[in-house]
Amino acid sequence: MQFKAGAFPTVVGAFLSIWALSLSASAQTPHLTPYVVDVLAAPRTMYGADDRRHLVYELRIANPTSSEVKLSAIHVIDSDTGKMLLELGRDDIAKRFSIGGRRGAESADLGVGQFGVLFAHVALDPGIPTPKSIAHQVTAQLVDRGLSMTTTVGQISVEDPPPVVLGPPLIGKGYVAGDGCCDTIRHVRALLPLNGRFALAQRFAIDWEQVDGQNRLVNGNTKTLSNYTIFGKEVIAVANGTVVAIRNDLPEQVPGKLPKNLDVAEADGNFIVLDIGNGAYVLYAHLQPGSVKVTVGAKVRRGQALAKVGNTGNSQAPHLHLHVMDGPSPLLSNGIPYVIDEFRLTAVDRAGTADFDKAEATGAPMTLSPQSPPQQKKNVLPMDLMVVDFSRDAAADERSR
Repeated sequence: MQFKAGAFPTVVGAFLSIWALSLSASAQTPHLTPYVVDVLAAPRTMYGADDRRHLVYELRIANPTSSEVKLSAIHVIDSDTGKMLLELGRDDIAKRFSIGGRRGAESADLGVGQFGVLFAHVALDPGIPTPKSIAHQVTAQLVDRGLSMTTTVGQISVEDPPPVVLGPPLIGKGYVAGDGCCDTIRHVRALLPLNGRFALAQRFAIDWEQVDGQNRLVNGNTKTLSNYTIFGKEVIAVANGTVVAIRNDLPEQVPGKLPKNLDVAEADGNFIVLDIGNGAYVLYAHLQPGSVKVTVGAKVRRGQALAKVGNTGNSQAPHLHLHVMDGPSPLLSNGIPYVIDEFRLTAVDRAGTADFDKAEATGAPMTLSPQSPPQQKKNVLPMDLMVVDFSRDAAADERSR
């Protein structure tokens, strides 16, 4: 069967009865839909320090019709049981759905020929099993036809391998998990159009900063690098591995604003990529110039000193950017979840990203809620704005030798 260009709205009306049957029809039964849906990368279970498991992934929805499409609801369901795992209404969609995948272009409406990307986050409470696969019930309206429909689309398997386990990347107290998982936007929504495809290496990245005894990220002139608590701290290997890439010659940036016209190849500043085996690679970014102690091909051991925290590349304040990915390219790879084998949770900034940004920009103390008593956490990932202590586990380091 052939359709003439521009005839889709007519076809929409003709096949409305097919759509009405779509919820009960087999996935193999052809039926027209006013949207096309796919998942950019299969979700993989992340184990959080909030004692929940998390699925963080991206759902692309395109409008192939000649009518505006309004998204009114998206439900994530367990494909096997039908249990609803996430319910998003129109207002929720408008906060998470980015036209063209561009951060800052959020909307629940798709114009003619447009596509958007939903940045999805499913949090599974203790006792709820990780689904083997998920699907998406999408409800939308075709504006010029006055039609509404719901279909189940975008089914995909959930990957649930043993987590990638890291040791601490730093040693000391008061480290803040900045822009961490799962609903902040700077990393989770860092979807980049690279080499003709979308890539999201930073999906589970953390920007590690550090507070002093007065809960300050910086004490004194905010333009002076040495006034930042974390500046110059020693960065260590999180696991045994092989160095596969480094850069060590980019200058420090002046704190307070992101550099302009920075080449994408310099975004990570001075960096190290460490191959830790089983298809996992670790990126350490924004390191001090001249501080990288290792060379490409070097074998390193857990706990070994690698470099110092700096403010190079696309950075507006000293911090250690760390993420794990499935390939050696810091930008082209797919970001995968990981856990840290042991740390102490001491506080959390419940005031959110705005409070963190204010502390970084002005030197004001962070508004921290103490964890009393502190909790020893094992084999989980610190969540956004958790404050943790890292200690050198001599036994673990010895086992790595």
